[in-house]
Amino acid sequence: MGILKIKNLIHDYIDEEEDSKFRAIDNVSFDVEAGQFITILGHNGSGKSSLAKHINALLMPTEGSVWIDGIETTNEERVLDIRQTAGMVFQNPDNQFVSSLVEEDIAFGLENYDTPIDKIPQKVHDALGLVGMCGFEKRAPHTLSGGQKQRVALAGVLAMEPDIVVFDEATSMLDPIGRGEVLKSMKELKRLGKTVIAITHYVEEAVLADKVFLMNQGRVLACGTAREILTDRRLMREAGLIPPFPVRLYYDLWDNGIYLERCPLTNQELVEELCRLN
Repeated sequence: MGILKIKNLIHDYIDEEEDSKFRAIDNVSFDVEAGQFITILGHNGSGKSSLAKHINALLMPTEGSVWIDGIETTNEERVLDIRQTAGMVFQNPDNQFVSSLVEEDIAFGLENYDTPIDKIPQKVHDALGLVGMCGFEKRAPHTLSGGQKQRVALAGVLAMEPDIVVFDEATSMLDPIGRGEVLKSMKELKRLGKTVIAITHYVEEAVLADKVFLMNQGRVLACGTAREILTDRRLMREAGLIPPFPVRLYYDLWDNGIYLERCPLTNQELVEELCRLN
């Protein structure tokens, strides 16, 4: 069993007033191995954020099961263990801040998990170092930029030393600079051996992943490498997503009788292919 195992997962949202239900996740199954960088990609409403909340035991299955490092999320006695194993970075970092200073905010979670008081300062320092935010300990979170806020929120998660870090649309409210800062942190976590799960609708972010799960209407439409998924025009169209710019240009050239040796996935690969063509 991988560090994350999802089997035949179904999640229905029930509206008791309207006596109706909406199926957000429809019979999803997959495994994630420790140390992988996974992207769950889909348009808004595809079910990906509901799936993320199951990984952190914020939602319980209507049917099926979710296992985090061998613990089933329905085991109420182990919920804290699950959340310490699988940390979550949310879309809006302001919703995660509970204190007026950066260091106090990160220490808050450690205190709740009964970390010895004498060990907390070092853990706060180490967590900020992992995201490049040392020196910001005495800053108020509201004075930070969007990208800095998200990195502090990530530091709060990393202080708990989780094996899995889930980014639930963590870059969607950021400008390009802020997004770049968070993506850099994701790559560093991958380098450190963490299991990274990025929930996103930005196809450019999926380029970083070892494996991409493409979601549509609550189902996993396809699973494969970033190149297999993002360069497949039919799949991307079916998922309601637009491929990255290098892929779009490749097919525009193809349709006009200009053929590159391979479909580029990144801007660097696009430059290489165009130079080779010349």
